[in-house]
Amino acid sequence: MLGGVGRLGDLFGQKEGHPLLQPRQLQQVIDELPRDNAFKALDEIAGWLESLLALPDCPADRLHEAACRLEDAAGPHLKRLSREYLHTIRLSRSEEKRLWTINYGFWTLLAQVYERVLLIPGERPEALKGLLGSLCTRLICALRGVVKWEQFHYGPTPADIWRRMGNALLVAEQAGQASRLVSLGALAGNSSPTQELHKAIVFHAASLDSLLPLEIELAERIIGHYLGLFSFSSQAVHDSVYWVDLTLAQPPLRMAQMPNGAQPTQRFFKPGAAHAAMQAVLENLERGGDIPADIGLGAQYPVRTLLPVLRHLCAYLAPVPPQRRHDRHRVKHRMSVLSGLVNTFVVFSREFGGRPAGLQIESWVVENVSRGGFGAQLSSIPGEWLKVGALLAMQPDGGENWLLGCIRRYHRDSDNEARVGIQTLARDVLAVELHLQAASSYAAVAGTPALLLRDGNAPGEIRVVLPASSFDLRERFDCQVDGCRHQLEALALLEHTADYDLARYRISVAV
Repeated sequence: MLGGVGRLGDLFGQKEGHPLLQPRQLQQVIDELPRDNAFKALDEIAGWLESLLALPDCPADRLHEAACRLEDAAGPHLKRLSREYLHTIRLSRSEEKRLWTINYGFWTLLAQVYERVLLIPGERPEALKGLLGSLCTRLICALRGVVKWEQFHYGPTPADIWRRMGNALLVAEQAGQASRLVSLGALAGNSSPTQELHKAIVFHAASLDSLLPLEIELAERIIGHYLGLFSFSSQAVHDSVYWVDLTLAQPPLRMAQMPNGAQPTQRFFKPGAAHAAMQAVLENLERGGDIPADIGLGAQYPVRTLLPVLRHLCAYLAPVPPQRRHDRHRVKHRMSVLSGLVNTFVVFSREFGGRPAGLQIESWVVENVSRGGFGAQLSSIPGEWLKVGALLAMQPDGGENWLLGCIRRYHRDSDNEARVGIQTLARDVLAVELHLQAASSYAAVAGTPALLLRDGNAPGEIRVVLPASSFDLRERFDCQVDGCRHQLEALALLEHTADYDLARYRISVAV
């Protein structure tokens, strides 16, 4: 990591001799960073940040300037690698880890350097007086970067991050800088310590562990757009939804867990006018409209990508957050699990027995059961397929029937352990081949593997799981069900993922 600074030799031994503390040499370091290799550039920047942390003492203003310049130089490279992380359809596990590690590591190091400036003994208030607005804003922004990349991995965010962000805001408030807008560079625009902490609070309140990484990124951008419409106060009001204490190492909590007593360091949050504004956009999209042009999402996205994000935000950032629809019952038993459409097709084809040989069957511990699904604990995290939206075939130990479900929530307790929330999609499932109704008897008819979900449907309808991106509202299919030929007429696409489509069809016996 420090290869980029190894050539400096004995410069580190000289008083104030670190090249980043000299304006001309700092500019030279920035100019010499690779422009066409994001990995190498960020590796060098990380090395320079580590070298700043290793300095025994240095002036606060110079350390702050060096960190800001390195952050601004890293911006385009971080954007490029983030885009690759979020938009590459099938990253290998090693490539995903590499992209995640370099982004997460950068924000972690950057936050440590900014905290180093904030905590330099004897430097406050005079030496830091002109820096505090920028310093505290950038520090909270860097810590938000850590929180976001932890969320991309569905991991546990260290509780101490909330105390660190709170401390930065308190310092800014004491200096009268909490609401002062400062520049975060050409890519990030202007912000303030208060705005950055508010973004973190709303991001946490949105409970994003049921969204995919790209959806989490879009949710953060939408939150940023409507940030000014959310309501924050230092006093609890009757419709406050969340509270946080800036001095405590704990995330924002729902008002169901009231603080022990009023403290001046407490802050309270409610959706305010933001909920109605997001709901209006959602309803417009559902009617066939477009996303407002002033919402900066970083790129153009199809409506089907934005709809689940807005539906989620409107549900979880509502004046009354969603409650559990079904009671949970604690249990403790094992469950066999197979993943993916191919494996589930084999299981439900009923041609290979109750437990098909040769398939990679996982064993998970079910911790709770409700009418809607299961909560399971994983003692080891399986391959690349484990993600929100993954399709599962499940069989409780001792049972003979397989169920079909999908992962709706995913949270890592550690690098090797995780908990997942699984929605049961159907208990009566049949694997079939769908044959496109040809326009003429001479047309070639290709078979499409699919799963018919035969319970939980409206009369005359059936839900069908198809290969990804194969749903077409104009197509009709024939299939064999219980020895009879049936016709399927497409009605609506319910869910689209990178691995499968879930759709509604009208079903009838062919005449």
